[in-house]
Amino acid sequence: MKKQFSVIGLGRFGSSVCKELYKLGHEVLAIDINDDKVSEMTRYATHSVIADGTDEKSLQSLGIRNFDYVVVAIGDNIQSSILCTLLLKELGVKNVWVKAQNEYHQRVLEKIGADRIVHPEQDMGIRIAQHLVSEKIVDYIELSPDYSIVELLATEKIANQTLVELDIRAKYGCTILGIKQGEDINIAPKPTDEIKKGDILIVIGHKNDLKRFESEGV
Repeated sequence: MKKQFSVIGLGRFGSSVCKELYKLGHEVLAIDINDDKVSEMTRYATHSVIADGTDEKSLQSLGIRNFDYVVVAIGDNIQSSILCTLLLKELGVKNVWVKAQNEYHQRVLEKIGADRIVHPEQDMGIRIAQHLVSEKIVDYIELSPDYSIVELLATEKIANQTLVELDIRAKYGCTILGIKQGEDINIAPKPTDEIKKGDILIVIGHKNDLKRFESEGV
C-alpha cells in the first residue's frame, strides 16, 4: 500500500531514508533549507522543496499534516530539530519520527511527543560491534534493552539436523523466525525443516539466551 512520507533535513541520513522510501514506491516530499541538497534529491523524491522546517507557515502551506509519516532528520542543529518536531505535533501530524543526536536530545523529544526516536550512529555502532566480536553473527537488531534479533551462520555443528532434533527453544529459550538459504528465505520454518551448513538463521530471544546459543549452539 502506497503511503505519503515527508523527510525534513537532507543530510546523509535524511537523503538515505528519502531514497529508500521512493525506491519502495511511496510518495515522498523532500524538504531542506539548502537548495543544493534539494536539487540533488529531485530524482529520488516525488517532490523536493526548499523550505524551513521550523517555519510554521511553510509547513502548513505544504499540507504537512496530511502525510502519513514525517521524518525529522535535521543534522547538528538540535534546537531546530526540537522546534520542528514540536510544530509538527501541534499541526496534527500523527507519526513523527526524529533522528536524535544524544540522550539529552532524546529526552526533550520524548517530552514534546515524538512518536519514534532513532539513533542511526548508535544503532550502526552496536551492529558493527556485534560483527566484530563473532564471525557467526551476520546481522543484529536490538529490539529493547533485553531482547534482540540476530542472524547467525549455521556451522557443521548443527548441519543436516532438523529444527525438532535441535530443539533450540527448549535448550536455549530462542525462537527461529526464518532460515536464509542463498537468495531464498524460509519464513516460519517447520519443525521438520533441515538446516544446512552456511544457512543463516534468523533468531529472536533474550540477549543472554542468544549469546549462549551463539557460543554453544551453532
